[in-house]
Amino acid sequence: MDLLEFLKPMPVVGILRDIPQGAEEACVKTAAQCGLKAIEVTMNTANAAEIIAALKTAAKPLNIAVGAGTVRHGHDLEKALAAGAEFIVTPNTRNEIIRLSCTAGVPIIPGALTPTEVQKAFDLGASAVKIFPVNCVGGPEYIKALRGPFRDIPLMACGGVNPENTQAYFKAGANLVSFGASIFDPKLMAAGDWKTIAEKLNKLLDAIK
Repeated sequence: MDLLEFLKPMPVVGILRDIPQGAEEACVKTAAQCGLKAIEVTMNTANAAEIIAALKTAAKPLNIAVGAGTVRHGHDLEKALAAGAEFIVTPNTRNEIIRLSCTAGVPIIPGALTPTEVQKAFDLGASAVKIFPVNCVGGPEYIKALRGPFRDIPLMACGGVNPENTQAYFKAGANLVSFGASIFDPKLMAAGDWKTIAEKLNKLLDAIK
């Protein structure tokens, strides 16, 4: 999969941390209704592998990509790939995780923060580099600063992305943005309140459109 090409119409990744097992179909329907094209399940979510597999089944007819996030260790990657994750996202830059994902032919977006880490992640084969936690180091201004020397490296802003600042990230040079609990709130997911989640998601995606 050419992940960046797939996400061009809606360059956003939704992060599902602590989504309860059994909520997969409702989640995918909500994503599809709002226009979200990619979701990731963090590997520190209970039953993450099973949830990824169920999400993939529900998402296939709706053309939504399902990936795995918070992939920090080799065993996380093994479980994610076995479950059928279509892309991998990490919070940090680990050589072996990037190389193994690339060897498996699965796009990976590793987390990085410093210029050195950004270049290293890209050299190892990253499809894009996740700048995390971007909100703690200047937000859009930090993306703008990185974009100067790294014009050829796709960047994804992660950390504190919301409807009020999404456009600023794209104007600063981000290729992608991602968000998590601000919209996919674990309490709302546990309560099955997908209506409120949809309202929040629509507000963010409308800011991009």
